Amino acid sequence: QVQLVESGGGLVQPGGSLRLSCAASGFTLDDYTIGWFRQAPGKEREGVSCISSSDGRTYYADSVKGRFTISRDNAKNTVLLQMNSLKPEDTAVYYCATDCAYFGTIIVVNRSSWGQGTQVTVSS
Repeated sequence: QVQLVESGGGLVQPGGSLRLSCAASGFTLDDYTIGWFRQAPGKEREGVSCISSSDGRTYYADSVKGRFTISRDNAKNTVLLQMNSLKPEDTAVYYCATDCAYFGTIIVVNRSSWGQGTQVTVSS
């Protein structure tokens, strides 16, 4: 059974850091291009970051560039999203998915599997 599980969310003050994990079961994450997406209340889903399966290239939304870093931990079959210098506007539910593509923005192109999401709240 293919399953993705996100973890690592929580409440953090502005300027703080969090590291999100996307763990897979039933398949090998390294075989897939993996994307992180987020959705804030009342807003559309936004692509945050994407890491390619073919060459390891990484892509970021302009809103998080320089603050977020996506990486793989193949030993643990996970994809990580290190989030630094967090801002209140980063508050959202964050999801990982088994597909993404970068066309100026990060989107899902193909049928994909998604996790249940992890809440990130940035507030003082």
